[in-house]
Amino acid sequence: MRNIVDFPHLIFVLSLVVLWLAAQLGGVIRRRLRSLKEDERHDFDLVLTATLTLLGLIIGFSFSMVISRYDQRKDYEEAEANAIGTEYVRADLLPEADAARLHELLKNYLDQRVLFYETRDVNELSQIDVRTAHLQAGLWSAVEAVAVKQPTYIVGLAVSGMNDVLNSQGYTLAAWRNRLPIAAWGLLAVIAILCNLLIGYTSHRKGVALLVLPLAVSVSFFLIADIDSPRRGLIRVIPQNLVTLSESLH
Repeated sequence: MRNIVDFPHLIFVLSLVVLWLAAQLGGVIRRRLRSLKEDERHDFDLVLTATLTLLGLIIGFSFSMVISRYDQRKDYEEAEANAIGTEYVRADLLPEADAARLHELLKNYLDQRVLFYETRDVNELSQIDVRTAHLQAGLWSAVEAVAVKQPTYIVGLAVSGMNDVLNSQGYTLAAWRNRLPIAAWGLLAVIAILCNLLIGYTSHRKGVALLVLPLAVSVSFFLIADIDSPRRGLIRVIPQNLVTLSESLH
């Protein structure tokens, strides 16, 4: 199911409009309901400073969380390439006919893994998942048949390598699903709206001056959403290790 956080550009536009309107609303409240008295300004400045500091900390923590997840996705891409490459070499330990079959299956499987990283189409992704599952069943069946006939230590190496190949795909899928929690997005939105509301209420400036903070926060939200979106963001994991391995095997 698609969420709004899967579309970083929409996050930017929506947050910019909402935060700017919040700042304008603060100005309307000050002009029409109750203006800020001089003896209250010091207290409001403290509240505004504390709220802005809290917003900055939450944005910083969110950046840290999404960057760590991005690094994790990169690490698992490398791990997948290493596992497939190792198993391709270990396949030579099997009988010649079984090794040739396993080599061909691994090449096809590698092509599907590259497509998994590169595609942005949801329908194509579902087809890739089906083909990947089918190939995984074939890969395991290929080494299992040999292990049943020849339960030796050498064959066991090929079985162990195949286990690493299948596990690495599962780790990758889990890392791609590990996103910034919706609750964190909600907290970011609430604190940002309150900050802009307070700035609009305490500031006597109008127009472009009240657009500075909404723009800065919206850019921050865009970057967080972009890094956190593994498939639709501008900053994505490029399967350079898998592509390099695929070129060498083909």
